[in-house]
Order: sequence, then structure tokens, then C-alpha cells
Amino acid sequence: MECRQTEIRTNRIKNTLKNITNADPRLKKNSLYKPRLRFFEDAPGQQHITAADQYLYQRPTARHNLVVIGTGTIGQEHMRVATLLGRAQIHGIYDAQEHSMDIAEANFAGYSDKSLLRYPDLESACNDPAVDALFICTPNYTHFNILQTAIKSGKAIFLEKPMATDLADAAAIEAMARAYSSFIQIGLQYRYKAQYIEAFHEALGRDSLGEIKTISLSEYRPPFLDKVEQWNKFNITSGGTLVEKCCHYFDLINLLAQSQPIKVYASGGQGVNFVDFQRVGKKSDIDDHAFVVIDYANGTRANFTLNMFCHDFSEELIVSGDRGRLTAKELFNFHQQQGSKATLAIEAGELGPSKTMDVTYPALIEQSGHHGATYFEHIAFVDQLEDKSVSAATPLQGLWSMIVASAAQASMARGEAVDINEFMAANGLAHYTND
Repeated sequence: MECRQTEIRTNRIKNTLKNITNADPRLKKNSLYKPRLRFFEDAPGQQHITAADQYLYQRPTARHNLVVIGTGTIGQEHMRVATLLGRAQIHGIYDAQEHSMDIAEANFAGYSDKSLLRYPDLESACNDPAVDALFICTPNYTHFNILQTAIKSGKAIFLEKPMATDLADAAAIEAMARAYSSFIQIGLQYRYKAQYIEAFHEALGRDSLGEIKTISLSEYRPPFLDKVEQWNKFNITSGGTLVEKCCHYFDLINLLAQSQPIKVYASGGQGVNFVDFQRVGKKSDIDDHAFVVIDYANGTRANFTLNMFCHDFSEELIVSGDRGRLTAKELFNFHQQQGSKATLAIEAGELGPSKTMDVTYPALIEQSGHHGATYFEHIAFVDQLEDKSVSAATPLQGLWSMIVASAAQASMARGEAVDINEFMAANGLAHYTND
């Protein structure tokens, strides 16, 4: 009976993976994806081409109006990417910090000639009848409360990761999404990074590795950036490092494992970053390194390594199956102001072809945010607005990324492994183990 339940759970999770391999937005063939020559369309020497003669230079018509709520770093990235894609336009912005809106509006004027509405309050930002969708890009600890207002609008909602700072709120959001007349997309855009798109294609689409047995993923990077009121330096407002930052990686691991986690063990802490930082008398308590081991119901085992006191960025994914091994790497030397470099290698030995390749997006897209991942995340969001099948992160997948992250943080605090079934029951989430 237990084996049968595991099989059912695995099949349900596999169904959520179909969009990853079958709905890659880069592979669509409809007219929205006709070729463009972006470099030429903006070149001074090509501006004599009038609208009547534009074909390769023709920009898409923006069919949807968006409002960005929260105009900090990630909110401005969404403004820039939406404008670059062109299928939707930024209609207005709202932020409780006037200075943030001032900067966002000034930066927006550098790449768009469209005027922006500045809403005086959250309610008016959410309920403008001219708007089709809302992007919630505020600090983590505000997501749940802002969503209470946003969801009354009935509009499509993009909710930045992590969806909440604790599991109770995350589960409440997932329940609201199931009953919602529109949709909520979670901002887990790492699944759209070039090397991970290709890794999913090889491991899950082409079955290049056979049955996946082990997954190893790591990130080495500098510390958290400065934020308004430094909310990301404290567990209470960020949700903790493994929730705030690493939900991206647990989402990737969950997708590759094609199963539900059953046990999590983690070791980590605060070793270097912000050990002497205080704000209004409160000392920073954010972790800056961790090792996480995850066991899955189907026998797959995974580990994740985080180090946030390095001078540049690197990520590495190694997936091993019974027929081969995959390695995907990304290097980003921001001190040298270089673009990211991503590679993917398949080692199949005598069982099949081996290969190594560079994986890149066009420079204009790669530079637009998160190495191009946000651009393809926007394609998925607009596709959902137009009732197309997408590979975007659902609230349920966002919740499961938080479950692993929260269990890992609990494991670090306790100094022992966490049984997921017990952990879920203790947090009122036992019903999700049967989904």
C-alpha cells in the first residue's frame, strides 16, 4: 500500500514537470515568437526604417497593463524586463517609500517613453480597472498581508519568492490560489536559467541520464545586498537565508527528484557576514553558509551547499543517473563586469554520446536580469494571461520549496535530521503529503 501511495505521489509530481520539458517558451512557434533583430531595431543607422517597412524590427504590441507593487531592486527588474519583452507594459507603480518610486520612475524613463501612474495607496494600485495583472515585489515579510488586498481584485498576480516567511502563511496562500478565479505565479525564475533549462531537457525530457539517483547543487556568492531598512539581514523579516535565497535551489532539486522529500538534515550558521551589524539595536542573525542533505520518497538523494562570503558568483549542478552524469555550471565575475558564462556537460561513457556545450541567452536578454531567467519568466506569465500552458512556478511548488527550506532551518537549529511527515504534521500541513 505504501509503495502504491508513493507511486501515485510521484506520478502527480511528474505531471507538474511536463510543462518544464514540453512548454519551454523559447521553442514556441506561433507568431508571438517570430524573429527579431533587436540590435538593429535600436541602431541609430536603422532609424530611417519607418513603421510601414518594419518586419524584423517590429516590436510586439503590448496587450496587457501591469502594476508593480514594490519598486526596489527586483521590482525595477520586472519593469525593465516587461518593457524589453513588449507583450505587456508597465501601467503604474506603488511603493510605501516615495524615494523608491522616484528612483524607479527616473530609471524607467531611461528606456521607455511611457508615462507611469503613481498610486497613492495599495488599494488603488490593486483595483485600477485599466490593469490586467499585479506584480508583488515587496519585502518578504509583507507578501502575505499585501496579497490579502491584491487577491480581492480578481486580477492575475505575480508574487515574488519566497511566497511568505513562514509555512502557515505559505499554506494559506496556496489554499487561496486553489480557490482563486485567476492565477498566482511564484517568482522562482531560476528554473529559467539557461543551464537549468538545458539540464531539465537532458535529464527529464531526453532521459539522457536514465533514472536519477543523486543530485548535488551549490551556490558560492557574495553577501546579501543592502535593502531598504535592511530587512534581509534578519530571520524574522526575511524568513531566514534558506527560505529567502535558497528556495530557488530547493525548487530545482524538487523538480529533478520527481518525488516528495521524506527527510532533511542541515548544518550551517552565521560565520562571516554581518556578525557586527545592528539596526535599531537589533543584531543581524542571518545565516551565511549551510550544507543540506535531502532524502526523497523514490530513493533519490540530494545535497545543497551554500556559501555567501565569496567574492564572485558560481553555481554548479551535478545530476547522476544509472546511465550517465550531467554537470551544469554558471560563473559570474561581477568584479570584472563580465557577463555570466554557463556550460553543460553530459558524460555517458560507453552507453551513449557525451558532450560539453556553452549555454547562453542573447546578451540583451542575459543582461536584463538574473542572467535572462526573468525574461523567460515573463513570457510564461503573459502566456498564462493568454490561457497558454506554461512552466511557471505554482503556489504548490512554491510551498514545497519552502517546506524543504524550513525543514533545513529547523534541522540546523535542532542539530538533528528532520522527518518531513512529522514536520508537516507539527505545522498543520499533513494533508500535503498525500498531494
